[in-house]
Amino acid sequence: MSSKDTTFIYCDGSSRGNPGPAAIGVSFQDNDGIEFFFLSEKIGNATNNVAEWQALYRGMEEAIKQNLQKIKFRLDSELVVKQMIGEYKVKNKDLLVFKNKCDSLRVSIPNFEIQYIPREQNTRADQLANLAQDSKT
Repeated sequence: MSSKDTTFIYCDGSSRGNPGPAAIGVSFQDNDGIEFFFLSEKIGNATNNVAEWQALYRGMEEAIKQNLQKIKFRLDSELVVKQMIGEYKVKNKDLLVFKNKCDSLRVSIPNFEIQYIPREQNTRADQLANLAQDSKT
């Protein structure tokens, strides 16, 4: 992948019970929509919003590890997107921890964008979160 190429990182968190058993799914895709990396992880008990933030955080962490330069994060959580861009205040202390962690990672990503997308456009990340939810380990 050349440094001019954009990486699209689809993130999703899920919680069964809210709070309840939670998991994240993150899919790294190139300009052609080809997935080249993914995460599918259980995160213990959490609310759905915490799971959504955790998915973004893990996606950012991994993007930095892979030294990706131009990234567009896509989430179907309007709350997380609007809190990340500062349109909404973060009042919940658990979410504020993630907002601060994500803000500190953001400085290491030269070209950072984040966008809300409808759930139908986030099927792969949702699938990865559900795979983790359903796994026995």
